[in-house]
Amino acid sequence: MDERMRSLLQPLNLAGLFTLVAVGMAFRWMPAYLLPWAIALLALYAVLMLAVDFLPRVGWFRPVQLTLMPLIALTLVWIDPKPSVAPVLLVVWTAVMAAAMPLRITAMAVIAADIAFWFVLRDDGHSAPLTVVFIHAGFQLFAALCAWYAVSAERARDQLARVNADLLATRALLADSARDNERLRVARELHDVAGHKLTAMTLNLRALAADPAFAARPEIAIAQQLSTELLSDIRGIVQAMRDDRGLDLGTALRALAAPMPRPSLRLRIAESVRVTDPATAEAVLRLVQEALTNSARHADADIVQVSLDCEGDRLRIRVEDDGQLRGAIREGNGLSGMRERVAAAGGNLAFGRSERGSLRIDASLPA
Repeated sequence: MDERMRSLLQPLNLAGLFTLVAVGMAFRWMPAYLLPWAIALLALYAVLMLAVDFLPRVGWFRPVQLTLMPLIALTLVWIDPKPSVAPVLLVVWTAVMAAAMPLRITAMAVIAADIAFWFVLRDDGHSAPLTVVFIHAGFQLFAALCAWYAVSAERARDQLARVNADLLATRALLADSARDNERLRVARELHDVAGHKLTAMTLNLRALAADPAFAARPEIAIAQQLSTELLSDIRGIVQAMRDDRGLDLGTALRALAAPMPRPSLRLRIAESVRVTDPATAEAVLRLVQEALTNSARHADADIVQVSLDCEGDRLRIRVEDDGQLRGAIREGNGLSGMRERVAAAGGNLAFGRSERGSLRIDASLPA
């Protein structure tokens, strides 16, 4: 199922839709000449409530949504307060508000909306407007807390997934480094032990071949040839094992991005890229990790493209997503920390804007 469709069918949205249907059913007691207006306003309210799942990259939509929803609810109350169901829309709006904004801002907005609700009831001549407002305020508080705890749990889950991805990526680098160290140890043992003894055997066979008593024996010549070939083979194996292929950055970076539902990672590593320094590999890992987090949190991107190339003795990293950069580039804690980490590894970092309007990160590190 598409990611946006899953977001649309999440429990809070389904509960909101069920509530809107119940409110619409109550409109049958409304005067006939007001019914078309009420249905149109309720439909607009439903569109505002759900459209954010289809317009995730439109930065201006969220403030418009959170402003129009209570205005529509209060308008429905003003049109005909008798059914007493339209105030439920303020409860739904409170849940949406608490899920999108900090609790302090949500509290101030809800208080302002409830004051307007009280004025509407008072002007209509309601006998106990304050009591009605307090009753609905209790439901609003309950909805706000439920939404806030749900969002907090989701953020904690995402944070746990990022920490787990960090551990998986670091473990991949450590395992690769341990394999390289073990391969180097075995290469040294072959060179120092087997190579030394084969050299001694070759010299002894050469001495036997020089003795007239054994010079004519074919076994000596065969043994001498085999020892020479075996010594050459061992030297080739040792050289191949000493050739450091570098740390497996591809596996580590994919492990870093795998637990994140969005954005997905598109990785391109040139064949010439070979990183042997764990500090450089760690800097690349953290750079891409921060880029993935920023793309998901600020650019609402679906894809992050990461490319690694070598130019001389420098490793070039470029990161670009398909999101939209809103306004000028401001280096917050994430981007500043990224720059500091790259600088500590002996590299440099530059931020820019791509042709499609997204953030582009160019970094250079010692290979």
